[in-house]
Amino acid sequence: MAGAYDDRDGVIWMDGEFVDWREAKVHVLTHALHYASSVFEGERAYNGKIFKSVEHNERLFKSAEALDMPMPITLEELEAAKQETLKRSGLKDAYVRVVVWRGSGDDMGVASAANPVRVAIAVWPWGAYYGDAKMQGAKLDIAEWKRPSPETIPVHAKAAGLYMICTISKHKAEAKGCSDALFMDYRGYVAEATGANIFFVKDGEVHTPTPDCFLNGITRQTVIGMLKEKGITVIERHIMPEELADFEQCWLTGTAAEVTPVGQIGDYTFEVGDITRDIAQSYEALVRA
Repeated sequence: MAGAYDDRDGVIWMDGEFVDWREAKVHVLTHALHYASSVFEGERAYNGKIFKSVEHNERLFKSAEALDMPMPITLEELEAAKQETLKRSGLKDAYVRVVVWRGSGDDMGVASAANPVRVAIAVWPWGAYYGDAKMQGAKLDIAEWKRPSPETIPVHAKAAGLYMICTISKHKAEAKGCSDALFMDYRGYVAEATGANIFFVKDGEVHTPTPDCFLNGITRQTVIGMLKEKGITVIERHIMPEELADFEQCWLTGTAAEVTPVGQIGDYTFEVGDITRDIAQSYEALVRA
């Protein structure tokens, strides 16, 4: 499968039925298009099995609840629909995108309680999110924007509106020859990249920001568990940006990013060391087990 995302062969699951990929459309007055009333999940399938599928389903429902969007299907129905969509795609290794949004209806202002909540599932092949950086180490810019306070927006929802500053920041990073951008949070602490959590290594111990104003990623949680099983100390804490100079290794985690080493953030450089390589290899083995 190749080409623009609206011009491909295959089918997409929409509101309980499969439609031709090119006909999976919404109206221009869809509420989500105007007011970001949308949540989603990004998942990967390995060898025909969606990794942590149930955990992703549960997070999606929590995100929808945070945006006051009643889900029109059950957890079990969603799981069945995902599995059937993956099967119909004919793919074994694939990316799975589930999106939930307020559609067009009687409301076209900020309020949208009268509008239907819709669900779609698409599956496509997707290689390494950061390309060659998966092996060589990604280069990150430092974003101008900051992750917001939990008092300003539902920061623990995987919601479309939270990615607006991610798009802006990643565009600027790519224009500078970087793979991604690192956010600080509203207090000035190190937070995360535009679509991935971040880890650092110092003196054999792993440090990672406390996810109190951004997503506690499913891949992040998985990697922390793996590190602890290996007997490696993991310290979740607030990290100041000036501490970047003291860390020896760095990597990103996320469903799309998987485990990607980082070689540079701004003027700070990191080695792709033993702990980074080991956890990347261990994660790859886990998801394909």
